Amino acid sequence: MARTKATRSDSVNLPEAAELERLKISPEVAWYMLSRGMVLPDCPPLIQTPSPGEAPGAVFDPARVDKVIQSFNLLRHTQGQWAGRPLKPDPWQVAYVLAPVFGWVYWDTDADAYVRVVRELYVDIPRKNGKSTLSGGIAIYLTCADGEQGGQVVAAATNERQAGFVFAPIKHLAEKAPALKGRVLPLKKKIVHPRSGSYFECVASVADAQHGANLHGAIIDELHIHKDPELVETIETGTGSRTQPLIVIITTADSGKRESIYDRKRGRVEQLARRVFTAHTVYGVVWAAEKADDPHDEATWRKANPGYGISPTRAYMRARSDEAKQSPADMAKFQRLHLGLRTKQETKFLLLDKWDDNAGMVDEAKLKGRDAYGGLDLASTSDLCALCWLFPNDADGTLDAVFRFWTPEDNLKALDKRTAGAASKWVREGFLVATPGNVADYDWITEQIKRDRDFFKVRSIGYDPWNASQMTNTLVAERAPMVKVRQGFATMSPVLKEIQRLTLQGTPEVPVLRHGGNPVTRWCVDNLAVAMDPAGNVKPDKANSGDKIDGVSALATAMAEVVARPPKRKSAYSDEDEIMVV
Repeated sequence: MARTKATRSDSVNLPEAAELERLKISPEVAWYMLSRGMVLPDCPPLIQTPSPGEAPGAVFDPARVDKVIQSFNLLRHTQGQWAGRPLKPDPWQVAYVLAPVFGWVYWDTDADAYVRVVRELYVDIPRKNGKSTLSGGIAIYLTCADGEQGGQVVAAATNERQAGFVFAPIKHLAEKAPALKGRVLPLKKKIVHPRSGSYFECVASVADAQHGANLHGAIIDELHIHKDPELVETIETGTGSRTQPLIVIITTADSGKRESIYDRKRGRVEQLARRVFTAHTVYGVVWAAEKADDPHDEATWRKANPGYGISPTRAYMRARSDEAKQSPADMAKFQRLHLGLRTKQETKFLLLDKWDDNAGMVDEAKLKGRDAYGGLDLASTSDLCALCWLFPNDADGTLDAVFRFWTPEDNLKALDKRTAGAASKWVREGFLVATPGNVADYDWITEQIKRDRDFFKVRSIGYDPWNASQMTNTLVAERAPMVKVRQGFATMSPVLKEIQRLTLQGTPEVPVLRHGGNPVTRWCVDNLAVAMDPAGNVKPDKANSGDKIDGVSALATAMAEVVARPPKRKSAYSDEDEIMVV
C-alpha cells in the first residue's frame, strides 16, 4: 500500500505555502484532496492543533482516507432534503477531520503494522453543521470497516434518554444503507458486524463502559453536558489493548463553566494549538467566532460554521440572528450554539476576567496585626465551608482578602467529580482543608479562627444567623466579636455591588480587591448567580448558581462588616455610582 510525504512534485499543483498556512491545511492533505478532484475548503477552524504529520515517523497513507470516504459513500442520509442520497463528506470534513485523522500513520513495531497516529479526536463546532452525521459515519466505519476483530465501539451518554438520542441516528444510518444489508445486524440497542465480531452500542454509566473494557472506538457527543468526568475517563482507560483505538469527541461549546470535563479537554486543545506542550496522538479543531466579531454579520456566521450555506442555511442563521436581537438571553444562546462562543446564558454579576485582574499578591505574614473583618459561611454540614478575612487599606482604599475553605474528607470524591479533579489538587496545594469524617468538623474551623484572632486584629466576624450552629454559639461564649449578618436583599445588595465596583475598578497592575488568585474562590465566583428584586437589589442565589458559591457568600458577609465599620476618613465604600448587573 503506497504511502507518501506529498510535495508539489507529486503531479498536483499545490497552493503556495502561505495560502495553505492560512487555510490550515497540510501539503499532504491538500495534495490528497486535489488529486481526488476535491476543492480545498476556505473555512479554517479558529483553533487547530498541529498536524499529526509532525509525529516522529509519520507518513501519509491516501488509501486509508479513500477507504473511509468510500465507507461514508455507502451510507445514506436519513432525514430532510438529502434523505436517500449517499453520505458524501463535505470538503471541510475531509480537510480538517477525516484526512488528518485517518491518513497519518506510523510503523508500530509491537503491532508489526502501520497504525494511526491520532488516538483522540476533538471537534468543537456550532449546531447544524452535520455533527451527528459525521460522528455516525465514523462510528459505523470503526465498527464495520476498520479491520478490527472483536472491536467494541461505544457512544457515551449521560443517561438512558440521551443514549436513545445518540444511538437512533446511527442505527438509522446502518438500516438505510443498501450496501450494509446482510452485513450488519441492527438490533434494539446494538449494531453488530458478524463478520468481524465487532459491535456498536451506547453506554450511560461507568458500569456499562467497564463491561468488556476492551474498546476500539468511542463517540462522546456533547461533552459539555457530562457534568461528571468519570464516564469519559473510564472510556479513555478502556482502550489499552487495542493497536489503533480512536476516541471521538464532537461537541458544541459550553457556557463557559470552569473546572469541568469540557473545560479541561477544550483547554488542552487550546494549549496544544499554542504549542505549550506536544501530544501527537491528540488532534483537535474548534470552529468559532471571536468575541470582537459582529454576531449579526454574515461573515461571522461563515467564519464559525464550516457548513454555512448548506447546513446551516442562510435563512436559518438569519432567523436565529433576528431572535437574538430581541433579548440578552437569546443573544447568549445564539452566540454559544451558533457562533461557538463560550457565553453563559444567565446574566453575570461578577466578571471572571475582572476578578482575575485583581489577583495581585497577598502575603499573610505582612497582614499580622492588621485590622481584619471576617465573613463565615458554614453552609451544609457535609459540603463546603468558607471563611473570608478582609483587610482594608485606608491609605489607598484597597482591600486584601484571605480565604479559608474546609470540606469533609468523605466529600472530596464527590467534589472532585464536580470540579474535574481540581478539589484534590486544591487540598494538595493548601487552598482547601479536608477534615476527617463525613461531616464538617467545626472544631477545626473554630481552632483556625482562634489562631487568626491571635495573628490578626480581628474587629468582627459576620455570620448568617439562619445557619447558626453550636460553633458560632461557642465563639460568642468565648467573647469572639461575632455579628449577625442577614442574607436578604437589604443587607447583601450594597455589599455585592461594592464587590462588583471594586473588581471592575481594579487592574492587573493596580488590583483593588486583592485575593491572590485563590482557585477555590475563583470557582465560586464563576458559579455565582444572583437573584434580583423589582427594585434592582441583588443577593447571592445558591439555588440557581452553577455550583457552590460559599467563597463569595463569605466574602459578601465580610464586606458587610467592612462597610459597617466606623469611617476613619472619607469612605472608600460609599454607595455612590452603583453598578448594575452587566
